[in-house]
Amino acid sequence: MAARVILYVLFVVALITVVCCSSATLKPADTPYKVQYVEQYVDNFNFVSYGQRTYKQRVLVSDTYWEKSKGPIFFYTGNEGPITAFWEASGFVKELAAKFKALLVFAEHRYYGESLPFGNRSFTGENIGLLSVEQAMADYARLMTGMRTQLGCESPDVCPIITFGGSYGGMLSAYMRFKYPNLVTGALAASAPIYLVAGLTEEHQFFQDVTEDFRKSDAHCPLKVQSAFVQMDELAAEGQQGLKEISDRFRLCSPLTDRQDLSHLYGWVRNSFTTLAMLDYPYRTAFEAKLPANPVNVACGLILNSSDLLKGLSQAAGLVYNGTDGTLECFDIFQEFIACADPTGCGLGDDSTAWDYQACTEVTLLESTNNVTDMFPPHNYTAEARAEYCRDTFGVTPRPDWMGIQFWGKNILSSSNIIFSNGDLDPWRRGGVLTNLSSSLVAITIEGGAHHLDLRGTNPADPASVTQARQQEEALIGQWISQATNQVWEGPTTK
Repeated sequence: MAARVILYVLFVVALITVVCCSSATLKPADTPYKVQYVEQYVDNFNFVSYGQRTYKQRVLVSDTYWEKSKGPIFFYTGNEGPITAFWEASGFVKELAAKFKALLVFAEHRYYGESLPFGNRSFTGENIGLLSVEQAMADYARLMTGMRTQLGCESPDVCPIITFGGSYGGMLSAYMRFKYPNLVTGALAASAPIYLVAGLTEEHQFFQDVTEDFRKSDAHCPLKVQSAFVQMDELAAEGQQGLKEISDRFRLCSPLTDRQDLSHLYGWVRNSFTTLAMLDYPYRTAFEAKLPANPVNVACGLILNSSDLLKGLSQAAGLVYNGTDGTLECFDIFQEFIACADPTGCGLGDDSTAWDYQACTEVTLLESTNNVTDMFPPHNYTAEARAEYCRDTFGVTPRPDWMGIQFWGKNILSSSNIIFSNGDLDPWRRGGVLTNLSSSLVAITIEGGAHHLDLRGTNPADPASVTQARQQEEALIGQWISQATNQVWEGPTTK
């Protein structure tokens, strides 16, 4: 009871202390927010293990556009990283908030960013077990319940909550509508591979689609990449001298010493190409990596225009690790890439550890390469290999069928009011919902769109398809709000 009171009070403080400014001149990209730390139960489900023990969840709040005690609440379901990064990458949500007079709430996922239930001991064996999809969703549900009460939104026909999220956050956005329809009126689930993480898709399709993105740029690009890997294998067969030549031509900080090192280099390259395909935006970005506009085209140009296959491959992969500033004199592949239970990459630091654990428990990501349908060296990532890694790393055994059981698998027709958006350049797209399932379970495909492009703010370089997608999303969200409030939404407003 005490923890719940603290949660409510802190949220009221958040609303009082939000930085205010004139919305008449404010650009959505510059929307101010206030950082608040809300008390949440360490364990939402076990009344014995931790009793009333709480932790501080970081929440970003902005009432810049909000029509007090009446307007909708746009709630971003934070995913695997600091919530500030998702605030910066979700300009469309702010644009919608200005039109709908909505309150913005961006909630950080437990065990990521600053929301650490056990501080710097959160990732030890006895503490990491409280990292789960269900616990994170319960945090969000408690936050929603508390803030509605304190904001004067007790009546069911005011302040409807719309969840937003991209990638894993998009999955959570949809799951919140599945699990808590009493709290969530509708959801925009951008680039949400809900089928893939439940183990319901073909194991080779992800890296096949990464390859296809490069083939769309230039049909010769994947062939050159394959040739470069063949050349590396041939050099490695020569022993230490061949490994040294690979190391020199890749500008590695430390030379490769054996085949295991070479395999790690392959993973370093594959991780980079995966990131390039996901973040193939039509303008420069600094989300996850500092990348140029159309980075897949840039990478293919470096490969195809180089007289040295390995140097070209190094330069292309180096786009992710070296960024647009290009300050690295050499590549430290063991610091820049760490293999984990997710073959598409976990990142670095504590956030990487957290995602690695989730990929070892609930989230199934058994994606393999075969060098036939994709351009990468063969790597058969089996359930057995994953289980062995997870037992060695965390002392846990994965439950590959749990996501399909807990979050409905492909039988989601009993839900409603969810938009599933996907870009056709996004390698995650075939892991999600690609066709309309009902009049209110709507799939939107964005031609020329990369990973959750529609959530990003409006940009002059946007393809027409994402503009159209956002218009459709806005119209659907308007319908949901109208239905919830028994009022007709008459289109965008200006203040």
